[in-house]
Amino acid sequence: MRWKALCTVLLLGLALPFAVAVVAPARAENLISALSSDRVNIESNFTGTRIVVFGEISRDALTVARPDPYDLAVVVSGPEQQVTTRRKGRFMGIWVNRDSETFENVPSFLAVHTTRAPYEMASRTVLERHRIGLNNLNLPIAVASDVPIGDRDNFRAAFLRLRIQSGLYQEETESIEFLSDSLFRTSVSLPANVPVGEYTVSTYLLRGGALLAQAEERLTIAKSGFEQFTYRLAYQNSALYGLLAVALAIFTGWLAGVIFRRD
Repeated sequence: MRWKALCTVLLLGLALPFAVAVVAPARAENLISALSSDRVNIESNFTGTRIVVFGEISRDALTVARPDPYDLAVVVSGPEQQVTTRRKGRFMGIWVNRDSETFENVPSFLAVHTTRAPYEMASRTVLERHRIGLNNLNLPIAVASDVPIGDRDNFRAAFLRLRIQSGLYQEETESIEFLSDSLFRTSVSLPANVPVGEYTVSTYLLRGGALLAQAEERLTIAKSGFEQFTYRLAYQNSALYGLLAVALAIFTGWLAGVIFRRD
């Protein structure tokens, strides 16, 4: 009896992978993406640049043609941070900061490129999960807020407006170009004030409101040369950086006094 039970277990173990392979459906579409450059160096003469995101949609040979067209979304997201949005108000005749709202897990940079308007591509749940569209960006509150619930949308709108004006948030529809039935490309602008850090470049393939495939690449934006030295010094050795700044200011003042001294 023991041998029969052991043989039964072994047969089930051998048959299980084949059963799973039969039941699990094969992926009909696959998405391949790449970047024109996976590193951007910021120097003193940096005025912004552009990166090209390109890729290919590959389909299984047995895939049946679907009636709906493909939709693509490219989302470039920078390091997350905590941001406080403040609103000024009059106090004793002076404009000062009054109410504020603090958001957490906010991307420092966000660029969204799509083949058409995001709301036409999928449900809001899918769009919010993958940050496809600025209106679908979830901004969780970091701390308890005294701002009335009905007034929080104003802070959200102000935050998005300021980020868009500074070029750190972008949304461009119909900006992904199909070079063929399967090849695509888009160009993402990085402004001069782009934050440094590790970025995520995500590409999503949708059809009929469903997410079919996705791909992810990494992009590094870093300072180089003297800018990198001062950046590291300021953040890793702030005390030494402060002393050097004071010494440089004193020396500059003394030198100016010597040059412009009247006899």
